[in-house]
Amino acid sequence: MVLRYSVHTMPGEKNRWQIRVARQEDIPALHRLIEHSVRGLQAGDYSPNQIEGALGTVLGLDTQLIRDETYFVAEAISPGASSPRLAACGGWSKRKTLFGSDNASVREPELLDPATDAAKIRAIFVHPDFARQGFGTAILAHVEAVAFAAGFRHFEMGSTLTGVPLYRLRGYSEIERIEVRLGNGEVLPVIRMTKG
Repeated sequence: MVLRYSVHTMPGEKNRWQIRVARQEDIPALHRLIEHSVRGLQAGDYSPNQIEGALGTVLGLDTQLIRDETYFVAEAISPGASSPRLAACGGWSKRKTLFGSDNASVREPELLDPATDAAKIRAIFVHPDFARQGFGTAILAHVEAVAFAAGFRHFEMGSTLTGVPLYRLRGYSEIERIEVRLGNGEVLPVIRMTKG
């Protein structure tokens, strides 16, 4: 499923953008996008040591989502550009893992039951160059729609502190603060949120 959007970034200028399923060949670019996003947009909520300890574990790419075809990328198509630019990414999961990358210590690969379980909204990151242009909202709306089409009626996520204001605006409620111990001795607060 591909959705296309148009968004005004400056008066008189239009960028087209599309959301598509992430592919295996996107993985190196997704790692770079996530690192840029975390370093550029999370610094106001987390210390440098927390960021270093969380990158690649708590904050990172879960390639199971790519294999499940439930992870998406938003590409900006600027006027005159020769190719689209990766602007954001995010997905949903039909598995129990709430957050974290391939290297996270807590992995729960068991499948969820759409009749009783909440789909997990996972790993939404926006490149700093595209922050506050609607990409995060568009990815979130897209993954909710696809999870809904798969039979899920409730959503759950482990949000960073930085993401909480957006998710509140989109109808999510905070239900728990999780203190995640990092390999470097730091602790990273993650907010468990639900909708539906």
